[in-house]
Amino acid sequence: MDFTLNDDQVALQDGVRKMCEGLFPMDRVRQLADVGGVDRALWRELAEAGVFSLRLPENEGGAGLGMAEAALVFEELGRALVPGPLVWTHLAASVILGAADGDRVVGGLERQEEPFLVEFPDAIDVLLAVDDDGLWEVDRSRLSARPVSWPLDPLTPVNVAGGLLRGERRGVPGDAMRWQLEGAVLTAAFMLGMSAVLTERSVEYAKERQQFDKPIGSFQAIKHLLADMFVRTEVARSAVYAAAVNLDEPSLGPPARAVAGAKLMAGEAADLNAKTATQVHGGMGFTWEVDVHLYLKRAWVLDTQFGTGDSHADTVAGLLGA
Repeated sequence: MDFTLNDDQVALQDGVRKMCEGLFPMDRVRQLADVGGVDRALWRELAEAGVFSLRLPENEGGAGLGMAEAALVFEELGRALVPGPLVWTHLAASVILGAADGDRVVGGLERQEEPFLVEFPDAIDVLLAVDDDGLWEVDRSRLSARPVSWPLDPLTPVNVAGGLLRGERRGVPGDAMRWQLEGAVLTAAFMLGMSAVLTERSVEYAKERQQFDKPIGSFQAIKHLLADMFVRTEVARSAVYAAAVNLDEPSLGPPARAVAGAKLMAGEAADLNAKTATQVHGGMGFTWEVDVHLYLKRAWVLDTQFGTGDSHADTVAGLLGA
């Protein structure tokens, strides 16, 4: 399978990267923690750029692109650590009016035993729940919820909630399984972007930081750490791109196996690269001022979404003979 990007895909990725550099410098990303993780004006900018309508048919106002292109876009969003329920709003663009154009922010959760966590509770307009029977719009007025004072990721505010009722069905029965697979790939692509930028920043720091009148990047131990970060990123990239293409072309093989492998590899890459970046940055790596900790905390949060690493490892193991 050839993962070389064509000219249109390269242009798409470059365009999204430049947009993120302009709209989401890290200082602004940090400020979003004070407004519930979502700024409506910036959210509409993302919508105008096609982040949520990317895969809608052209006659519905979209670009008519596939999962391969969506994965490239979410990879760039991950590099910039853009907060908000990006994956859920993207998935909901075809079933929730106003999601595609940024007028409504859509959050979601996978139905499980209570209590459960509602992310971005003050920012979302619609809350969707997915289970084996389908997609459901939850009546939020009937939820009992309390905020978590110190969320794991400061850019992902959460409420602990109970009283989740099934609500009104959205979409068609087959959407639930499709959303699980697509959501896992988009989340994996986001973590891939995190892994890549952590590698780049660690290399840059290792070139600048001096010890014993030499850049620390000249020391063999640091070289090994950086090399491991690069390898983890590129292995995850192959897995994520393969899963995205597999969803566009199911004839290539069982999509579930490819998706599980992508989420597993990207999750491990984001987590381990964030930990390694903390180590490369030395004492500074443990401070609030260095951005590495924000990537590490987001990696921990994203590992719980659309299947944990452990659950995807079980899926891969179970499908090895398929």
